[in-house]
Amino acid sequence: MSITAAMVKELRERTGAGMMECKKALVETSGDLDAAAEALRTSGQAKADKKAGRVAADGRVVVSREGSNAVIAEVNSETDFVAKDDNFVSFAEAVAAAALKNGITDVSELAKTDIGDGRTVEQARTELVSKVGENISVRRVAIIENAGPIGFYTHGARIGSVVALEGGDEELARDIAMHVAAINPACIDESGVSQEDLDREKRIFSEQAAESGKPADIIEKMITGRIAKYLKEITLIGQPFVKDDKITVGKLLKSNKASVRSFVRFEVGEGIEKKEDNFVEEVMAQVKSASS
Repeated sequence: MSITAAMVKELRERTGAGMMECKKALVETSGDLDAAAEALRTSGQAKADKKAGRVAADGRVVVSREGSNAVIAEVNSETDFVAKDDNFVSFAEAVAAAALKNGITDVSELAKTDIGDGRTVEQARTELVSKVGENISVRRVAIIENAGPIGFYTHGARIGSVVALEGGDEELARDIAMHVAAINPACIDESGVSQEDLDREKRIFSEQAAESGKPADIIEKMITGRIAKYLKEITLIGQPFVKDDKITVGKLLKSNKASVRSFVRFEVGEGIEKKEDNFVEEVMAQVKSASS
C-alpha cells in the first residue's frame, strides 16, 4: 500500500511523533493508522522507560485558578531548553487543568486521568518524552480551596505561590503570594514550627551562648532572644513585608483585618541535586524596580 503525505500528517497529529517515525510505522503496519499509532505509543513508552532514571530537575511551575479553587503544579524536564518548549508548556498547563478539574493531587492517580484530549496524563507524558528526547515527570500538585480571597504569583516559570486569606481582598492576597514566593517562609506562624525544630535551634543557641562565659540568667535571656529572632525569620507573619520592610506581614494583615488560612509555594527542582540560582534576589529586584 502506498503511504501518502496525508496519512503521515494525520498520524503525526494523532501521536506527536516525528515525520520519519510516522512513515516507518505506517509502512510496517501496511497503512493501518490505528495500528501505527499503537506501535508509536509502544515505542514511545519504551523510550520513556529508558529515560525514566535520568534526573529531571528543571521544568516549570504552573498556577491557575477557577472560582474558589486554585491549583499549583510542578512538571519537570531535564533542561531549561525543553522547559521553554511550547509542547512542554502546553503539557504542564494541561496537567494543572486536569488536576483542578478532577480535584486530584495524587500524582499516580493523576497519571490515569484524561488530560482533556482523550489521552491520559501518562500517555501524553510518554509521547512528549519521545518527542523532546528528555525525561519528563509530573512531580507534585496542590489544590487550594477557599471561599475568601485567593492570590497567586509566579516568578517566571520557576517559582509559584498561592495564598488563601480570611478577610482582606484579592490584591492583598496577591501581595502576600508575592512575599511567599520571594522570601519562602516555613509556615504561617509559631504554631506551625515543630517542637523538634525548636529544640534543635535552642540546643545550637545554648551551645553558642555557653561559650560567651556569661552568667546563667544572662545566657537564658540570650537564648530566649535568639529563639524569638529565629521565629520571626521563618514565620510568614513575623517577616518584614517584601514590598515595605518597615512593616511585618503580620501588621499588614492586621491593618487589613485579614489572616492567612494557608499558602503553598513550589520552586522548580527544590530538593533535587542541581545548580542553584538565587531567585529570591531576582524577585526582590523586580519588586524594588516596580515600586520606584
